[in-house]
Parts: sequence; C-alpha cells; structure tokens
Amino acid sequence: MKIGIVGSGLVGSTAAYALIMRGVGREIVLVDKNAARASAEADDLLHAVPFAHPLTVRAGDYADLAGARLVIVAAGSNQKPGETRLQLLGRNAAIFREVVDSVLRHAPEAALVVATNPVDVMTHLTARYAAAHGVPSARVIGSGTTLDTARFRALLGRHLGVDAQHVHAYVLGEHGDSEVLTWSLVTVAGVPLEQFGAQRDRALTAALRAAIDEQVRRAAYHIIGGKGATYYGIGSALARIASVILQDQRALLTVCTPLPEVSGVADVTVSLPHLVGGGGVLDTFPPALSADEAAALQRSAGVIRAAIEGLEREGLLDG
Repeated sequence: MKIGIVGSGLVGSTAAYALIMRGVGREIVLVDKNAARASAEADDLLHAVPFAHPLTVRAGDYADLAGARLVIVAAGSNQKPGETRLQLLGRNAAIFREVVDSVLRHAPEAALVVATNPVDVMTHLTARYAAAHGVPSARVIGSGTTLDTARFRALLGRHLGVDAQHVHAYVLGEHGDSEVLTWSLVTVAGVPLEQFGAQRDRALTAALRAAIDEQVRRAAYHIIGGKGATYYGIGSALARIASVILQDQRALLTVCTPLPEVSGVADVTVSLPHLVGGGGVLDTFPPALSADEAAALQRSAGVIRAAIEGLEREGLLDG
C-alpha cells in the first residue's frame, strides 16, 4: 500500500516517521521541490525501519505517486511567530493548484489529506481543484481540529488523572483562533465531566477551564514561539488519519471536509465529528451543543466563509 507525502519539511517528514512507527502502509514516497531534502529525509527515515515495521521509504517525483492510495499534502510556507493561520492564506493558496493537479494526474484514485495551514481553507481549495479531476469532496480531508481535540483530551486527562484515550471531548470549527471547545459534551467513561471530576475530587473551576481553553487555543503560538514550528502532534494526527482511511477503521474524527452548510453558514469547510473510513468521509454527526457553543460554532464557520469569499474574489477557487 503506497502513501505519498508532498512536502518533506518538518510536518511531512514527521508524519512519515509516525507512519513508520505505527506500521501504516507498505511504501512511503516523499515528494518535494527540494529534491535533496526529500532524499536526505527518506534515507534518514529508512534507517528507522529496522526498529519499527517493515516498509520502504524513498524520495521521488509526482510520477512516483502512481498507485498511491493516499497522499498527504504538507507543502507550503510555515507559520511565523505571531502569525495567525489565516494570515498564511495568501502565501499558501497560490501553490495548491499545481500540487493538486500534479498529484491527481498520477494518482487519480488517492484520498487527499491536507495538513497545510490554514487547513480549513486549504482543504476547501483542494476540494475545488480536485473536483476538476472528478474526485468527490469526501475524498478530500483536512487534518482540521484532530490535533486540537487531542490537546483538549490530553489536558483534561492530565487534570483528572486518567488516560486521555478515555476522555471523550471535541474541538470543533476552525483549526485556529475561533475554534470551539465543546465543554458541554465532555464525558469520561460515559460519565459527564462535572460528575467525574467531583468523584475524583478534581473540580473543573472556571479558572481551570479558562487555562485549558488558553492552552488548547494558543498551543501553536506557544510552541512556535519556543521552537519555531509544531510537528510531533500534527505528524501523529496525520498518521492516525491515514491509518483510519487505509484500514477502513470507521473512526469518528474531527477532520474537516467541505459541507453544504454548517450552523446556517453555506458552502464551508470546518471540523465536525465525521465518520471516516476507506472511502474518506462517510457521514457527519453535528452534535447537540449548548447555546453559547452553537453561537461560537456559527461565528467560527463565518470566519472560514469570509476567507473563502476572499479567495473567490481573487479567482483562486476556480476549478
């Protein structure tokens, strides 16, 4: 099973490493405009294979993606310190038409997993370009708030003293400043958050909620400010999404994909709980939110819609 990764920078190469550690796929092909970087990363990654799972890693060009079941798109500029994801839009949108066309010309059956920020808008853009090749939007999936959801669960798990895998909590909307932490939906072992916290004598005070919200919502700014980029978390998230698709696991993930309407906002790409399997996004489950959360999700969808309209005005969403 072949997996392509376009962009062998920190995110793309870390995603490849996570795939190797998880044993996802049989062959990984790295494609990058900097061929020397792709070759060096492929060699380094190959040397990790004997310590993990048997697969091959190599550098190549777009033609080497032929037969790939899935292609991760991690090309584009990195987020700069203090820069919002939406500010990245103008710098990253221009390269995507060529990338998407090149990938689908050689791997027309591949599912596309978008990692480039701002991921919601870039996924919307990718789906428009992919449609020109007859690819349904369900096969175009952005990493969305998969990482934000993991951050939320990890912080709650640490506070509650429980394995984060048993914390059911979602971050919805934009992967960015307007994202929505859905506190009203959080359960642990089927027990509502407040009840579980009380039983464990670890109450969720307003101050603690605000601190967790800040650590989730501003995580990228903190990490980028300290070391220049985020890559371990998103690399692991991409490997998880790839595993779900390639193994048809039918998992519920907060990825993003184009939708006809979200909270009254038409034609927008934001993260919601989606059922994901071999065919890509199989179904969508908009949750029952509190009034405040529902209003926040509508605002978040509006932020993305405004960015998409800006692209439309510039003619960047023409197929």
